[in-house]
Amino acid sequence: MADGFSGVLRITDLNDFITPSQECIKPVKVEKSSSKLGSIKIAEDGSYLQVDETGKASKLAKAQITLNDCLACSGCITSAETVLITQQSSEELYKVLRANSELPVERRQLIVVSIAPQVYASFSGKYDVAYDEAAARLTGFFKRLGAYHVLDTTFAREFTLVEMLHDFLERYRRKESDPSALPLLTSACPGFVCYAEKTHGDFILPYISRARSPQQVMGSLVKKYLASKISRTPDQIYHVSVMPCYDKKLEASRGDFYDEIYSTRDVDCVITSIEVESMFEREATSFGELEPSPLDTLFSCRVDGKSYRHAGSGSGGYCEHIFVQAARSLFNHQAEELTFKTLRNQDLKEVTLECGGETVLRFAIANGFRNIQNVVQKLKRGRCPYHFVEIMACPAGCLNGGAQLRPQDGDSKSLLKRVEEAYHSLQVRAPSMNKEVLEAYRDWLQLEGPDDAIGGDRQPIRTSYHAVEKMTSALNIRW
Repeated sequence: MADGFSGVLRITDLNDFITPSQECIKPVKVEKSSSKLGSIKIAEDGSYLQVDETGKASKLAKAQITLNDCLACSGCITSAETVLITQQSSEELYKVLRANSELPVERRQLIVVSIAPQVYASFSGKYDVAYDEAAARLTGFFKRLGAYHVLDTTFAREFTLVEMLHDFLERYRRKESDPSALPLLTSACPGFVCYAEKTHGDFILPYISRARSPQQVMGSLVKKYLASKISRTPDQIYHVSVMPCYDKKLEASRGDFYDEIYSTRDVDCVITSIEVESMFEREATSFGELEPSPLDTLFSCRVDGKSYRHAGSGSGGYCEHIFVQAARSLFNHQAEELTFKTLRNQDLKEVTLECGGETVLRFAIANGFRNIQNVVQKLKRGRCPYHFVEIMACPAGCLNGGAQLRPQDGDSKSLLKRVEEAYHSLQVRAPSMNKEVLEAYRDWLQLEGPDDAIGGDRQPIRTSYHAVEKMTSALNIRW
């Protein structure tokens, strides 16, 4: 299973080579204690045995790095996915499915799987099938494994888009009195959030939107909204998220998304596109052999029986949606098709709105760590010209996530092009057109709608950030 992670630090072998760029930069001082002599040998099954002076052998436990270890460390800032997270894997999912099937029906957890649209597009692009066919096959696969619902996180993204727009409009109107109001930075990429918390802390965090990512909004929808509708408690539902990115595992494990009362997380397990592909081998099947299943009508993201997407980039369309809506709300301007200007590279683009010879809106899309650093440095120098920045850690955005399917012929660019074509082949629909979303605002959040600023409870779709204090140690010095 570890093979699926990039630059992985395997928990099964402490002698694995770690490249310098991925080496842990916060070594822990280990207090040595005296102990009796002994030896270590390898058993026939490959496990390690410790043999003491009396000849007694005992199996050594695997060294493990827990998720809390990773989140509490201020060292690793750009390669969070390299940590093997034992509770976020297909192995853990199989363990839960197996245990669940052995329980009496009335005691079983309800298994719910939510899948990101970028994952559907990845399978569509690699296996040359229509987007909806890929979605139907993956739905059939997970239902065969024991899932009761298989949902599309496009529905949850509607809340993220709406809440981020709410954030932007409120901040834009107070930008003259609050220097940290703008630019507003997107919150959907956990790789960027991790980087911001551990590297720039209190300086950068005020600029990040408090809207939860689609994954975590779906976590709230499943564990709170759905649970209440079917008379279940959150811990009676096991929620699996299928994502294009390893860092989503870290996001799901944040303390902000843990329910202390029911001792459960909003998202219990995150697996990725390539992990799903490896599951086919375990099930002795292939993607082409999967039996399609009708897509769920719960939290529907379909019009006339076909899936839809949001306008804009394959990462979710945050820049385009908020630009268009802000132009209309703030300046009564109906923005038609947007024209982005490419700057230093294809992963850094901007779009502007001119009114009366003045640039009143300047938005940007910054993908990849190099461009993120450029934006951050401009912010620190007080020279950032943008009002809003859609930020994603992966070059080319989420459709090119680090956990997306690999090409069979080694041609990554060709595969990415097909994945992008699959995603952009979908019809476009604005979040405000989904009646189920508006119903959820009323029934679940007790708000009249997204624009309701009085009463209600936005907490299930909002989050907070925490600067991680940097640890200092003489062990950091490289001699």
